Amino acid sequence: MSSTDSRAFGLIVIGDEILSGKRADKHMARVIELLAARGLALSWTEYVGDDPARITAALARAFAGPDIVFSTGGIGATPDDHTRQCAAAALGVPLALHPQAADLIRERMRDTAREQGVAYEPDRPDNQHRLNMGVFPQGASIIPNPYNKIPGFSVGDVHFVPGFPVMAWPMVEWVLDQRYAALHRTPSTAERSLIVFGAMEASLTPLMEAVEKEFTNVKVFSLPSVDHPQYGRHIELGVKGDTRLLEAAYARLKQGVIDFGASIGPELVR
Repeated sequence: MSSTDSRAFGLIVIGDEILSGKRADKHMARVIELLAARGLALSWTEYVGDDPARITAALARAFAGPDIVFSTGGIGATPDDHTRQCAAAALGVPLALHPQAADLIRERMRDTAREQGVAYEPDRPDNQHRLNMGVFPQGASIIPNPYNKIPGFSVGDVHFVPGFPVMAWPMVEWVLDQRYAALHRTPSTAERSLIVFGAMEASLTPLMEAVEKEFTNVKVFSLPSVDHPQYGRHIELGVKGDTRLLEAAYARLKQGVIDFGASIGPELVR
């Protein structure tokens, strides 16, 4: 496994409920936090509805690419859950009941029966149906679920967790810590910016390009606003990246704004 410089992290969020607005996506913000706590960053997110063809295409891209990808949602056993089947289709492999997943699901069913004060009936049709939640693409490995023992699964660097945040987030943490501990690093990036008045993005582009060329491990960003409640029309112009270079890059950027003749407002540190 190579360094973080050559490994990007992606997120696929699956579910009609997200695209219809019935539920707001909470996964992206949390995954960003989990990665940042380990000195890592999210490079991209893709949202896909419950359409098997689109899910299969998205997963095929994930399997074929070099990125480490988390996929949330659609791994249950109801008619609108397609992720497990689409993952197998994208890989061109059959689905199979994972023995360890089956054991965990049966353990969960026994726990539930005990909590309800009833006998555990493994051959009851609904209990047999629950085993479908352990049917994964052949060759998959499991991701433990500390909430209710029903596991997710991994194939290579693509990792599948439920859509429920209470289950998904600790499972993502487990994958990051168990599979990618070697990629963790002490957070060494920061961000500095300033509010600029009286300039257009296009006119500041040469300055931005010059700063990025001079400081190769620093990125320059601009966030224009036309109706900010506090600053009105302005541009937030800043740099983010390696803390060892940040102050020098920021000083270069700030001096360039001054030389341009624009007005400088508040300065921000994140």
